[in-house]
Amino acid sequence: MRITAIRLNDGPPTVTTTAGLVPAAGFSVNDFRGYRNGRNVELNMYLFRSGADIVVTGTANLNDTQICTVPPNWRPTSGTINGTWDDGTAEGGFVIGTDGLCTLRTSNGELIRGDATAPTGNGRNIRMHATFVLD
Repeated sequence: MRITAIRLNDGPPTVTTTAGLVPAAGFSVNDFRGYRNGRNVELNMYLFRSGADIVVTGTANLNDTQICTVPPNWRPTSGTINGTWDDGTAEGGFVIGTDGLCTLRTSNGELIRGDATAPTGNGRNIRMHATFVLD
């Protein structure tokens, strides 16, 4: 078999998006990148916390905090998907449901700073990443 440029590029084209991520109250979108190749999806969501601080309760636990909603056609199809997030100080896990709702679930023990209206503007940028396969 001879390797040619066409043979190397015979997969489906990559579909991308940067639009449609809807922030929950207390958040704003800095950037959103979605990539889909065949049934494989990668989501990179970058949001700013402008609401009140999100306080850790217990050991590495947050009250479930809705952060954003992923656009249709970019959502898991068969169940909840787990992803990771960080803000440069805190890190933890989040989930994406089939309804597209992204919910922060855990933290390494650090609170997530908010209150961008404070004199120091000490809100935090939250970076979330997930990959999954569509059914």
